Amino acid sequence: MGKFTSDCLLLFFAGAVLLSYAAGDIASDRAALLALRSAAGGRSLLWNISADTCSWPGVTCSPDGGAVVELHFPAKGLSGRLPANAFSNMTNLQTLSIRYNSLTGPIPADMFTSLSNLRNLYLQHNFFNGGIPDSIFALNSLVRLNLADNNFSGPIPAGFSNLTRLGTLFLQNNQFSGEIPDLKQFSLLDQFDVSNNNLTGEIPKSLSKKAKSSFLGNSLCGEPLDPCAGGGGSSKSKKHLSGGAIAGIVIGAALGFLLLLLLLICLCRKGGAKSKDNEREIEVPIPPPKSAEAENPTPAASAAVPAAKVKGKGLDMGGGDGKKGLVFVGANTGWNFGLEDLLRASAEVLGKGTMGTAYKAVLDSGLAVVVKRLRDINLGEKDFRDRMEEIGRMDHDNLVHLRAYHFHQDEKLLVFDYLPMGSLSALLHGNKGAGRTPLNWDTRAAIALGAAKGIAYIHARGPTISHGNIKSSNILLTKSYAPRVSDYGLAQLTATSTPAARVAGYRAPEVTDPRKISHKADVYSFGVLLLELLTGKAPTHSLLNDEGVDLPRWVQSVVQEEWTAEVFDLELLRYQNVEEDMVQLLQLAVDCTAQYPDKRPGMDEVVTKIDGICRRQTENSDDITNVGEEEEQGK
Repeated sequence: MGKFTSDCLLLFFAGAVLLSYAAGDIASDRAALLALRSAAGGRSLLWNISADTCSWPGVTCSPDGGAVVELHFPAKGLSGRLPANAFSNMTNLQTLSIRYNSLTGPIPADMFTSLSNLRNLYLQHNFFNGGIPDSIFALNSLVRLNLADNNFSGPIPAGFSNLTRLGTLFLQNNQFSGEIPDLKQFSLLDQFDVSNNNLTGEIPKSLSKKAKSSFLGNSLCGEPLDPCAGGGGSSKSKKHLSGGAIAGIVIGAALGFLLLLLLLICLCRKGGAKSKDNEREIEVPIPPPKSAEAENPTPAASAAVPAAKVKGKGLDMGGGDGKKGLVFVGANTGWNFGLEDLLRASAEVLGKGTMGTAYKAVLDSGLAVVVKRLRDINLGEKDFRDRMEEIGRMDHDNLVHLRAYHFHQDEKLLVFDYLPMGSLSALLHGNKGAGRTPLNWDTRAAIALGAAKGIAYIHARGPTISHGNIKSSNILLTKSYAPRVSDYGLAQLTATSTPAARVAGYRAPEVTDPRKISHKADVYSFGVLLLELLTGKAPTHSLLNDEGVDLPRWVQSVVQEEWTAEVFDLELLRYQNVEEDMVQLLQLAVDCTAQYPDKRPGMDEVVTKIDGICRRQTENSDDITNVGEEEEQGK
């Protein structure tokens, strides 16, 4: 009996100790969370203090409720600096997400001191600055680390090599400088990105197999980018070149020069013979781009483009304008130039799209136009002319008007108005640095309404007439940010029936042939465009748990978890009294991207709903203005 009693007492005291330990953990975790709310609490950390800690939104506890294991505070309006010891006592924490907020300043040096169980750390899209604290390199359990889109500076620490379990490391869009350290131990590193920093030097061989896009926007060289200057051979091999080898190189170079000279002489004679036969060849002077605003801003968009060559003979296609080869359509602009004037114009690449390459051409008169060189066109001359006349007759304030076209067996050109502000894509996703001008809610709503009106006008032309290629790079902007829809009706001209990968993020799931786009498929693409306006994310670069998914599915998954605020662009969260309008536009976008076409609204209904949102916002602004005026008069 005595032994039984002592054993019971021993178990009792052991249980009491364990309960006391658990209570101590949750108590310290609670204190840390309250300190966080006091220092940086946003509009969404409205916890019920009298309720259990584990019931607070964004807080996940262990199964026994003894400690906090996950914190999810994305897009919660957190601002200011993190307090000292912000999370250092939360020893059981496994996931910390405070992304898409407005937190500033350096990260506290002791922030990660005791977080030995931390596996996932998401700090992206804040305004953190300074260097990365050394305490982060002691997190041996860390699997995912995302520090992108902040203002971190200084060199990338070699301490990252200590995190041998790391599978994701995102450092893009910061101010890191110096060379990239060699991360040989990173055998598990699948996702890596240091693009758009101030990095220099050669890419370490341990990272040479990563995607090229992971290193763009720096001054780096080596695989997978271009070789470094002086590369291609080791210094030893250069030192051991024999005298015979050097002599061979010199002789080879001399022979090569002579062959090149002979080739040039032959070409000159051939050109002279052509001129005698009255055959001339006109070359469109398209130099390498001075500044490229590509539809999909990649290095390919700024690569040198070969000059377009068009036979001069037989270019007189009439059109009633008396100008060789150029047929004007639509409203009379007063323009008075021909194909030869375009060929003499200075030009630069604006972007490469699914239909061809667009150039800005400045004529001798100073007039700037956009010339699009089409490729893979499968229409004969009559069908092509009929289609251009049909597109030219479309006249709406929210369309980029087709002004002229040129048809030849080897060359097909379209001439449009030039809009110097560029595309919505460039405005949303370009220039993410400190000098960026945020795109406010009123402007985004007005762009959505204008683009919707332009597309609705196209649909009103007939049940079989659609845009076919709606995306943010095809929404151009005037100086007052008024939208103009471009490239309408051109998707049906292409010879290929394979959906292009570049627009896959906008393509409705039922579309198998881009030449056959229904009105409801256009609505789907426009819904993706709305989501892009609201989230600030490019459709094919949305992330959920750092795994790529398409934008509509990502938004729906977040909304289902009742984290609606997380989907919105951080730039929009700074505007007051617009949350309801943002949510309504978000719901409309979700409706437009429904999986089944018959569940999607028509463009007329879309225009009506967006117009209602814009009108209500204007009325609210007027009410606030009137109240302010009355208060001023009362004084």
